[in-house]
Amino acid sequence: MNRTLTAIAVIVAAVAAGAAWYSESKKPLRDGELALAHLQAPVSVSYDERGVPHIQAANEADMYRALGFVHAQDRLFQMEMLRRLARGELAEILGARLVDTDRMFRTLGIRAHADEYARKMDPNSPATKALQAYLDGINQFQDSRPAPVEFDLLGIEKRPFTVADTLSVAGYMAYSFAAAFRTEPAITYVRDELGVDYLKAFDLDWHPDGVIGQPLAKGDWQDLNRLAQLSQQALVEAGLPQFEGSNAWAVSGSHTASGKPLLAGDPHIRFAVPAVWYEAQLSYPGFELYGHHQALNPTASLGHNRQFAWSLTMFQNDDVDLIAEKTNPDNPDQVWYQGQWVDLESREETIQVKDAEPVKLTLRRSPHGPIINDALGAAAGKTPIAMWWAFLETENPILDAFYQLNRADTLDKARAASEKIHSPGLNVIWANASGDIGWWAAAKLPHRPAGVNPYFILDGSTGEADKPGFLPFSANPHEENPERGFIVSANYQPLSPTGEAIPGYYNLPDRGQRLNQRLAEPGVKWDVQNSQALQLDTTTGYGPRLLAPILDDLRAAASDAERPLVEQLANWQGDHPLDSTAATLFNQLTYELASAAMRDELGDAFFDSLLQTRILDSALPRLAADPASPWWDDRKTPQREGRAETVKAAWQASLAHLKKTFGEDTTQWQWGKGHSLTHAHPLGQQKPLNLLFNVGPFAAPGGHEVPNNLSHRVGPAPWEVFYGPSTRRLVDMADAEHALGINPVGQSGVPFDRHYRDQAEAYIRGEYVPMHFAEDEVKANSQGTLELVPAN
Repeated sequence: MNRTLTAIAVIVAAVAAGAAWYSESKKPLRDGELALAHLQAPVSVSYDERGVPHIQAANEADMYRALGFVHAQDRLFQMEMLRRLARGELAEILGARLVDTDRMFRTLGIRAHADEYARKMDPNSPATKALQAYLDGINQFQDSRPAPVEFDLLGIEKRPFTVADTLSVAGYMAYSFAAAFRTEPAITYVRDELGVDYLKAFDLDWHPDGVIGQPLAKGDWQDLNRLAQLSQQALVEAGLPQFEGSNAWAVSGSHTASGKPLLAGDPHIRFAVPAVWYEAQLSYPGFELYGHHQALNPTASLGHNRQFAWSLTMFQNDDVDLIAEKTNPDNPDQVWYQGQWVDLESREETIQVKDAEPVKLTLRRSPHGPIINDALGAAAGKTPIAMWWAFLETENPILDAFYQLNRADTLDKARAASEKIHSPGLNVIWANASGDIGWWAAAKLPHRPAGVNPYFILDGSTGEADKPGFLPFSANPHEENPERGFIVSANYQPLSPTGEAIPGYYNLPDRGQRLNQRLAEPGVKWDVQNSQALQLDTTTGYGPRLLAPILDDLRAAASDAERPLVEQLANWQGDHPLDSTAATLFNQLTYELASAAMRDELGDAFFDSLLQTRILDSALPRLAADPASPWWDDRKTPQREGRAETVKAAWQASLAHLKKTFGEDTTQWQWGKGHSLTHAHPLGQQKPLNLLFNVGPFAAPGGHEVPNNLSHRVGPAPWEVFYGPSTRRLVDMADAEHALGINPVGQSGVPFDRHYRDQAEAYIRGEYVPMHFAEDEVKANSQGTLELVPAN
């Protein structure tokens, strides 16, 4: 017995020792010395208490090469997943279930476009040289250090990262902004299958004769809905960042306590682990920047130094048009374009599939763009649907744009850099220590023929889908040093300086209105302390605005015992703290109201697609205020229902669901019990791997379209937070060395590392941490220094 126990103890100790060795081998090296090829001089990388690298180099190329190396230490698997998603190569490591996603991305043309763009790039431009050095650092790490644990689990073979990979990821980021895939099929279905009266709730221009010259068949509608579902599925199942919204504001020195401008920013992106941003301070003689970097990108997307700072929000302009092509009845490979039949271009591609045969694709393109229902393979309907996308149709020197923005210390330089961003549409909000603030809506905005409404699927056989040209950058919305003393950007529809319409899938105005209201308060001097409270605000007027027209209907629907709940809603200010019952009741009622009013007309598939769109947010208050809307009638019953009957049904369904979910005691219907945030890893969808890779859940304050936009999809309780502030940053230009920020999870993407999840609890509590900048503070907070030296 003793010998057996001893043997077991030895085996357990050996296994434990092996596991400890294995996990230790995967951790980033943050102390000591490593040789790196192609360095011209030693590079010092000091790591602070959060695992943020502070890189000091003798020259620019060494700086970016070192950044690539340390970025890969923490985020190589994220880099691998992003390039595979963008290039349609996930099935090669994840199997047949990802073939549809790969086919979707191959169909978009991102891969082919990136390959062609990479061939045309100027190899001697500063941005290209920076990228090449950065990629060299990534590849040197990959060649010399152990693979991430995810590579071992999935059997991923290492291969070099290329310029085309970076450009492909830029295409993925642009695609994740595009709402057209999720919106245009649904809104066109409402117009063509339901009619003008149903369209009024969406406040879109109506064309009685339609813009599709020939009616779409049932199979075509099924195609469009499947494409909408594929578009959403492709972003969600990969567990990778999806850009959704954002807040940013710049306040001039006349409104701040310090007398210098203050910049605040919190881009709203789908939560995942690792987090989207990689923080790093970069410096070489003549250059210094604290930046937030995306995977495979050497230049910072957000950043600051002592002279200037900037943040980004999503412009939400419509830079994608879906176009129904008219085919030649005698030749299905021809479409009618500008008065004649023209051949569709086609190319062949092959998707490699893990443990299965390769899948061969034939991908077609019309003069308007890729035929996107080729993403459905053999199941596609008869009508080719083309996609015109600004990302594919513009020069779009976005790498040059951000290289220059990283160095833009004047209004003129920031404006010139912003002009080079063609797609995706971004709002650049900027401030400097000299006292300037500015905002530019950066995108290449197309001219569209008069009367064409791009919210709908267009007819490719006429000229309405053509683009005569693009607006000059000066016609884009922008402000520089406005008299009111502050600038707010929160994804709402901006005013055009020329009066020309700028179509887009904009967010509700309520979040921006709340920020504007607070910043306009007389006598307030803004600093990083009261700005924290504003970023963490959980209130907007959306809820009270939606509820106001139906409160009497709710009172009539409620029993005596239920009326106190109605009065809670009537007195509710629209805030979403953890202990709120009204927030729980409102969000359940929002879903039930939409379902009771719209599901019967749209059917389950199109209704579910509508839930993924921003247009539902704007439609619901308008619907609630219109008692005569045809949406109120339930088509499943012989009688005609009105608003009162549908509101009653939604109220009763809400109470039934909340009782089932939280119990009969309504005091337990607290927002924090139904609204939670889990940071999900791509492999965390498979149990029990979720225990190793996922972080959370955490009870989450905030909600949909409030300043602290910890947002969930419209749906029944409980609610999982889907996206929100991907970082919160506050930079006072009077003291930029002491800027504050926070990472939602942690700096590292290595599960065994202490920085994998070390900020998650602080983030959900609304705490901030210093972004160390001054040399003495970096040194005082250093937890280790990695010296990278030239290899012999």
